[in-house]
Formats: sequence, structure tokens, C-alpha cells
Amino acid sequence: MAKPASNIAADSGRQTAHYEQPLSERMRTFLRLEFLYQQMLFNLESDATWATRTTINTLLEIMAILSRGDVRSEVHKELDHQIGILQRFQSQPGVDSGRLDTVIRNLEENRTDINEAGTNFLQPLKDCEFLNAIKHRSAIPGGTCEFDLPEYSHWLRQPFARRQQDLEKWTQTIRPLCDAVCEAMWLIRESAEPTERLAINGMYQHSMQKDTNTRLLRVSLSREGLFPEISGSQHRFTVRFLEWSTIDSRAVQTGHDVPFLLSIC
Repeated sequence: MAKPASNIAADSGRQTAHYEQPLSERMRTFLRLEFLYQQMLFNLESDATWATRTTINTLLEIMAILSRGDVRSEVHKELDHQIGILQRFQSQPGVDSGRLDTVIRNLEENRTDINEAGTNFLQPLKDCEFLNAIKHRSAIPGGTCEFDLPEYSHWLRQPFARRQQDLEKWTQTIRPLCDAVCEAMWLIRESAEPTERLAINGMYQHSMQKDTNTRLLRVSLSREGLFPEISGSQHRFTVRFLEWSTIDSRAVQTGHDVPFLLSIC
């Protein structure tokens, strides 16, 4: 029998870890953008030059993703989809209308910001010779060191306030889209209630009902020394729990039954 959710989360006093698996190309792109955006925001607040370097590198990675395909259109479609779902709840009894209206208003503001940015919102970054020089040299291992890019090194020596001013100008270009992605991912995660499952001998398999629009899987685990390996599609998926000891030995599937929480979003 699987343990109650409260017990699963409290095993060994260890905080529950969440593992996610995207089941659509849109979710893969959104998760990567969210990951990079959070990394960029974290390093943006640090005055260390190494953090500034990381912020620049992450910004360039975000630009690379946003330059492939029509990510802006995908974000716009997702916002429309989420707004449509939430608006259907407005007429239902027992709904916190104040909170619901706030969430809808936030999504509509995100959509407005993206519309105002236009389809060529990345052009100022693409036209920046300073960023282009770093981008081209970044393809070479160690290509952004001082003798390769003396101007970059000189800029990194500027006071933090000056560097932050430039960083804010660059990151402001991508903020509306990235903020919208983070808002959409929060709603997608909250759309599913986690349920207790049990992986027999470390293996769990699941087949989705026909016409189910599943886009994201979330596995929550509190058992120390284990991590899940998730594979599958929108029709069926498998979760294998692997035992990890050190980086010098390969992780293997556990032979024990593993209780966990599963969210099918």
C-alpha cells in the first residue's frame, strides 16, 4: 500500500523533490525557458563578475531558443488557452472570484505585453555588436577570456551598478515572454492534484485514457538515494526508480517498492 501523501513527504524528515517530464514540444521549450530564466534572474542580482558572465551566457541561450521557430506564437496560444479555461470557472458556484479575476488579469496583462513587444522584439539584442561578439566567441572553449575579448573584460571590470544597468536593458527585452511562460507553467502544474502511486520493484507503468491531453508529468519523491527515470508519450509512460550511490558507479533500478506522488497535468 502506498503511504498517505503527508507521510510520503515527511519520510526521514527529507523535503520532497519534484521531477518533471514534458510530453509535448511546447512543454519542452517552456521548461527550458523557465529553467534558463530562473538561472538568469538568480545571477543577475550578484555583483560577482562570474555571476555577470553567467547572466550573459544564459541570456544568449534564451535568445537562441526564442530565435528557433515561433515561440512567441506558442506562448500566445498557451495564454489564450489558459484564459479560456479560467473564464469558464467564473460562472461556477464556490469559486473565489477575486483570486480568479486576479489570475485572469495577470494572464491578460502578459498577453498585452507580448503583443506590444511585437514579432521583432529580439531585434535590439540581435543588433547589439557587443553581445554578438560574445556569442561568436562563446562557441570556442574559453573563447571569452581576456585576450580574446578585451572589451568584454573591460566591461566586466565596471562598477556593478553600471553592469546591472546594461543587463537590465538587455533582459527587459525578453522579460514579458519569459514571465508569461513562468505564469503558464505555474497554472499547468496547479491543474492536477497529486495522487499516491506505488512502483512495484521500482517500476510503474501508466496508460492514459483516449483523447486525454496530457502535457506534463510530475513525480514527487521523498525517499533518499532514489531518483526517477521517466519515459513515454501522451498515451502511456513508464517511471523507473534508480538507486544512486556515487558518481563512480552506475545507477541501477531498485528492487524495492517505492511510494510516490504523481501529477498528470
